[in-house]
Amino acid sequence: MARVDPGLVEIIGRWIEQADGNAPPPILGVAGSQGSGKSTLAKVVAERFGCAALSLDDVYLTKAERQALAASVHPLFATRGPPGTHDLALLNRVLDRLRRAGPGDATPLPRFDKLADDRAPAADWPVFEGRPAAIILEGWCLGARPETPERLTAPINDLERVGDADGRWRREINDGLARDYRLLTKRLDRLIFLRAPDFGGVLDWRGEQEAGLLGVRELSPDRRAAIADFVRFYERLTRHMLDGGIVADLTVTLDRDRHPVAFAGRL
Repeated sequence: MARVDPGLVEIIGRWIEQADGNAPPPILGVAGSQGSGKSTLAKVVAERFGCAALSLDDVYLTKAERQALAASVHPLFATRGPPGTHDLALLNRVLDRLRRAGPGDATPLPRFDKLADDRAPAADWPVFEGRPAAIILEGWCLGARPETPERLTAPINDLERVGDADGRWRREINDGLARDYRLLTKRLDRLIFLRAPDFGGVLDWRGEQEAGLLGVRELSPDRRAAIADFVRFYERLTRHMLDGGIVADLTVTLDRDRHPVAFAGRL
């Protein structure tokens, strides 16, 4: 499990304390590549300061919805992860409900079953009780800027060369960043970006995540190869964000052990 740096908790805690108590709870975003520790950070902050924690991973489109998208738009949209595979309408409804919540209200929070690759039944969703001090929203592509058309032309890996030879999938993702995902970013009162040192470490971090999900200490070679295939779906946008293609209030650069080594932006 990713280690949570106490300093990052304190920074977000100050953001919460600075919020207007008479206004709706602020929405604080945590972005970062797979395995960077954003989910653990969001959980720790939520528990310490009485916040509701949401993950972009928990509002993926259902398997049936992604299959329909794959049939109507592009086959690669059957795989969850990239922009375009999230139910942002559902997320915005939950955010609205949390921001209106009073002390006696109960707000169900969506959950996605990654092993089943489908949304969990609503009856199994956790419920947040009362009014949150803040809403912590974590997601790997929060704040990502769209790329220029010129940058989309050349494929970045074999997935794009073979599965997206005409570039339609990556253009659809880019268009989504410029529309619905940009509007979601505008809803955030603050955004912290946990920046990986490079793309090479993302596979190791994602493998650690998968091992934890499966309850094993080490992945088999076949499972690790499958993870490498999966990470290719994230590669273009992850590299773009590492190169500065993100709108964030605070960028925290991590080393390979996820320790903060540099801060840039608004503390």
